[in-house]
Amino acid sequence: ESSPSFRQVPPMPINHQPAAAIMNALTQLARRSATITRSLPPPPPSSSATLARSIHTTLPASSPDWHGTTIVCVRKNGRVCMMGDGMVSMGSVIVKPNAKKIRRIYPKTVGGERFTPPGNNNNKDDGDDTNTNNHENEGTIVGFAGTTADAFTLLERLEGKLDEYPGQLARSCVELAKGWRTDKYLRRLEASLLVADKNASFEITGNGDVLESHDGVLGVGSGSSFAIAAARAQMDNEGLSAEDVARKAMQIASEMCIYTNDNFTVESLAVEEEEKEDSEGGEEK
Repeated sequence: ESSPSFRQVPPMPINHQPAAAIMNALTQLARRSATITRSLPPPPPSSSATLARSIHTTLPASSPDWHGTTIVCVRKNGRVCMMGDGMVSMGSVIVKPNAKKIRRIYPKTVGGERFTPPGNNNNKDDGDDTNTNNHENEGTIVGFAGTTADAFTLLERLEGKLDEYPGQLARSCVELAKGWRTDKYLRRLEASLLVADKNASFEITGNGDVLESHDGVLGVGSGSSFAIAAARAQMDNEGLSAEDVARKAMQIASEMCIYTNDNFTVESLAVEEEEKEDSEGGEEK
């Protein structure tokens, strides 16, 4: 028997039209989706991004002249009194409630060593009360608001200027402000100073400002506006001394500023201007 013969079936022609139609449809769909995506508004930021943005916009750097403390200086009735609180805060946490933010700088003696008040000597006689009171009316009072390291750096610079220009507080403050403004390292220090002696009181800032009060009241720090307003309101009361005015002003500031407490440090001096006026009036008589 002969083997069956197989008939070859010719291959069917390939029609490329359906494939081309599918590619065209996909291309149009992709273009349409891209157009819709461009027309849609951008998605809202996440909660974490919003929180980070709000934190960065509310940093204390937005108001570099305000620091978490209050220092006030009052000149009244022959006395100059500087008072400050004791709070040290780190963000929203109270680190220390009794810091001392007011210092007294004594001039150098003839031998080149800095004078130390007799109150630091434990073997003090009972008859040295008069000398102690005299020494309490000497020197220069300095109060600072800002970071501790920056404030003490400026305090050392001011101490050097006072040794270079003894008895010239205004010139010493101006020289400190010039160096603070022009030096590339000191320029980064963030602090404010109040300086007072028997003759004048000044406020020194990092912007190169040396300000002297016209009414005997100065203040720096986050609660300074409250303290200055309260002190000026009481300056007309003749029955209050400089310390009384400063204490009432600081008490009001501590009740209104969350970065100010009621643990106060006080330093005072006797004013020479009124003594000179009294002596001149006696000579004329």
